[in-house]
Order: sequence, then C-alpha cells, then structure tokens
Amino acid sequence: MSALIQGRKLSKAYGAKRLFHDLTISISEKDRMGIIGPNGMGKSTLLKILAGLEQPDDGLVTKRQRLRVAYIPQRSQYDPETTVIQEVERAALASGVRVDERRGRVQETLGRMGFEQSAQRVGDLSGGWTKRLTIACAWVQAPDVMLLDEPTNHLDLEGMQWLEKIMSQAPWAWVMVSHDRWFLERATNTVAELNTRYPEGIYSVPGTYSEFLLKREAYQETQAEQAQALAGKVRREVEWLRHGAKARTTKAKYRVEGAQALQEELAETTARLQQQETAIDFVGSGRKTKRLIVAERIGKTFGGRPVIHDLNVVLSPKMALGILGPNGSGKSTLLKLLAKTLEPDHGTVSHVDALRVVYFDQNREQLNPKMTLRRTLSDTGEYVTYRDRPTHIVSWAKRFRFTAEQLDVHVGLLSGGEQARAVIARLMLQAADVLLLDEPTNDIDIPTLEVLEESLSDFPGALVLVTHDRYVLGKVCSQFVGLDGTGAHGLFADYEQWDRWVRRKAFETEETPTPAPDSVPTRRLSSKKLSYREQQEHMTIEQRILAAETEFAACHARLEDQAIVTDHVQLQKAVDALKEAARQVEGLYARWAELEAKLKAEE
Repeated sequence: MSALIQGRKLSKAYGAKRLFHDLTISISEKDRMGIIGPNGMGKSTLLKILAGLEQPDDGLVTKRQRLRVAYIPQRSQYDPETTVIQEVERAALASGVRVDERRGRVQETLGRMGFEQSAQRVGDLSGGWTKRLTIACAWVQAPDVMLLDEPTNHLDLEGMQWLEKIMSQAPWAWVMVSHDRWFLERATNTVAELNTRYPEGIYSVPGTYSEFLLKREAYQETQAEQAQALAGKVRREVEWLRHGAKARTTKAKYRVEGAQALQEELAETTARLQQQETAIDFVGSGRKTKRLIVAERIGKTFGGRPVIHDLNVVLSPKMALGILGPNGSGKSTLLKLLAKTLEPDHGTVSHVDALRVVYFDQNREQLNPKMTLRRTLSDTGEYVTYRDRPTHIVSWAKRFRFTAEQLDVHVGLLSGGEQARAVIARLMLQAADVLLLDEPTNDIDIPTLEVLEESLSDFPGALVLVTHDRYVLGKVCSQFVGLDGTGAHGLFADYEQWDRWVRRKAFETEETPTPAPDSVPTRRLSSKKLSYREQQEHMTIEQRILAAETEFAACHARLEDQAIVTDHVQLQKAVDALKEAARQVEGLYARWAELEAKLKAEE
C-alpha cells in the first residue's frame, strides 16, 4: 500500500536539546495511528513536521500529490464573538469546498459533531465543546489525512466516548498523539512510540495498544539480551587489550579499533536502555481514624439549577472514590465541598480534627507562571523536606524528570505535562490524610501515568479522583459516585455500571406520549410488533448484558495477573479473550438498542 505521507531520516533539535534523529515514519490510507511516548520526545513537533507547519533540521517529508491534510493542534484560538457555524463555514471555504456543496457539508458536519445550536457564540463554549469545534473545522474539509495533537486532553468521559465513536467512523487515515490508553486500545489499528530507547527513535506495532505492549515487552527482552551479549564481547576484547597486545600489525590495529568501537556501542546501548522515570510517592499521615470526612445530604445550586442534591459521602483510609459525570455535572464542585473551600446550600460536611487535605486543582492555580521552577518546588532554599529528611532541590527535580538547567526557567514557559509534574512535586511534600485530585492526568505522558497509578493505589489515606482517563479510574478506584448534572446521583461499583445507568436514564427521559387521566396504561411488551421470541429476549437482555460485562471485567482482570503478563502465550490468549468479551458486550448493546427502537416506534 503506497504511503500518503512519508518522513525519511527526520531529525529535529531545539538548541542543545535533540528531540529525535534519523526517524522514519510512514502513513498509509487505512492507518489509524496512535503516537505515544514520554513528554519531551517531540511528538507534537513530529506532527507539525508531517503537516508542513515546521521543517526538520535534516531529512525529507514527501506527500502524495494533491493530498489534503487537516491538522488539529492541542489548543485552538477563535474569536469569541463568532458563532460555531461561522467558524465551520470559514474552514470549509478555506479548504476549497465547492459552493454548491458547502452548505450541506457544513450542516452534516455540525450534526455529526453534536452541535444543536449552530448560532452559539464560540466564547460560550466549554473546553470540551471547543475541541469538538476544532475537530468539526477539520472534518468539514474531508481530508485525506487528519493529524490530531492530544484531542483527548480535557475531554470529559462523555466527550471521550464521542471521540472514540467519531474517529472510528472517519473514512480517512488519521494520526493522533494521545496518552489515553483506553482510547488507544479501542480506536487505533497501529501504535507507535517515540522514545530514545529505540535505535531508530520510534517503535511501531500494527494492532491495538495491548498488542503493542505485548510486542514491546518481547522487543525489550531481545534488546536486553543483545546488550548482555555485547557486554560479554567487550569484556573479552578488554581482556585481550590488557594482556599487552601491541598495535604494530595491521590485524592488531584493526582489533584495537574494533574494541574501541564496541565500547562506544555498549555505552550508547546502555544509555538508551536506561530510561529516567518519574518517582511519585504521596506520603500518608498514618492517621487511624475510620471516618475522615463525612458529607450528609449536601446540595449545591448554581443559577437556579441544582447540581448536587442530597448526596451522602463517607471517606475512610484506603478508600479510593472516583467521581463520574459529564462536564458541568458538578465533579469539581463536589471536590470543593469535600475540601470545605465551598459551602453547601444545604447539608453538612464534617472533617476529623486536624485533618490534612492535599488538593490538586485542574487549573493549577497553585502555580505562579512568573515564578521559577526552583522557587515553585522549594520556598525555603536549596533543600526540600521529604519523609522528614532533607533532599537537595536538584535531586528532587530529577525525580520528576526535570534537569538542573530547568530550575531557573519560569513555570509559565513549561509544557502542560511539566506543569502537572511540578504541581505533583509540590503536593508530595505534604503529608496527607485525604487526596482530592481534580484531573491530575491532563497532559501527563503514559510512563508518568503508570507511576502515578501505582502511587495512588498504595496511598494509605482516602482518595477522591476526578479524571477523564478511564484506564486510571479502573486501576485506582474501587467505588464511584456518578453525577448527571441535574442533581441526581448514584453509587456504582465500576465505570460500566455507571455507563448503563446513564444510558437507562437517557432512554427513560426521552419524550413519550402522556396518557389521558382515565386511560389504563398497557404493558410495553404486549405490542404485536414484537414477536413472542423478541419479547422473551427483551425481558432477559439486561441480565445478559450484565453477565457479559462481568465476563469482560474478569478478562480485563486477568491482564493484571503477573503470572499471565510474564507468559507470552497466556498473555496473547488473555488479550484474545478480552476482545471476544468486548465483542459480546457491544453485540448485546446493539441488539438492546434494536429492541428498544421497536418499542419506541410502537408508542
């Protein structure tokens, strides 16, 4: 299959910092590629080079003739006074959409993106809907290739589901930089990691994210074995040199030069395999009290709209509570109520005496953009105190993958991921009974997410987590509160149970005919349009969905089993079983939707 875009031997550096060197990447017609990698590896820069917005220092990018490329940046700037339809029409005009097609394509795009009020001011859109607008402006162009830079950032769970669906429907090739592992598993057909650990700077695997992990593990084992073999060869050559071999003959000279080359190769290989990781470890206070925070029948209303109503929450040590809900449903409000930085309109929030709460604000208001990283990490000097021991600020910064040179950089000049790590570095210095974390996963790369998950799972106090990252929610949280934005809420054991609750509520609130006062309601399954077999199927399908989702959860849990993960054969079987379980769940939901549609048509 011929490539739409081909990048050959690409190199890029900013000053003394080299992002990538001699990197080769190819994008073909059927590709749905997810690009991952630690922050600072040049993922966004690579996307801009492929889009033609930046030039590589070396190397060449070739594109198929008349190729249409749509690029979606992390952040888009719009005139707040323009309307949604004006921005989409402007994008269609700029891309050369014919006049007779433009109106229909714009309307179709707005409908597909979920914009019911196309005359809405852009300035009134939330962050998630602004991202939808950006995707709409790219979609209306009908490109051959779409390049998306972290569109999953700042989307809520509903937005993530929408993005997964819309990108699965895209009739063109796309490449997306993303740290959302759930999305990578379900929407991509190729995963590529940018990382200096690879000799070519990139490692690409056709398939899902779990297949990528499987093959990457095997690849790394091979690399480690090759490094050991190389080390043995170097030792033998060094021994030969130590025995005083004279470089007077051509053969001796050749062997001495070869030994030196082997030593350089070993040093380069060892440096490549030794990757610096972020060290995250929140410190608990060790408090033994069983009830740290008690919220009783709390409620909060904004502008006459109830957001939270009669909600009860009790937080105890080792409790990990996830908060679910769409944007604007009150997730951040609930965190502020629990932290007592916001007063409820009714109900009470009680803290145990001298409770120590660490709060991660998604807007990172703890950071002063004009302050240096050095002063951000330490207000007291060149040392910080962690676990009652002094640690030099350079060593502390290195735990979070900051260099000594970055300490004198203003925080406002750091990337989003670096700012998130800076906030975590500050918060970790505080002993806590309760962690209240509002979207801590935004902008964080996958290696840091994995360390963060482990740290949160080991935290001995109570944890309340708001995040759009479904993978983190599943790994960290053991119970959930779901909010719907109208004041209603529910308590759930997992994300899937909450998702079923949302779907059921959406169906129940759809407009239905109101019976006359003296009419006698009839059972829905008495309709003649459903056969007897379909009636029986409808009566049991929810139980079958529950059983299928239970099996899916069990398959997912098997992927956490260390004995399975370390056995390639068993791991592949577990991945295949997970795919089959997911197919069963999706099939049952599709059938449930068919039956419900029939019933709705009868009403």
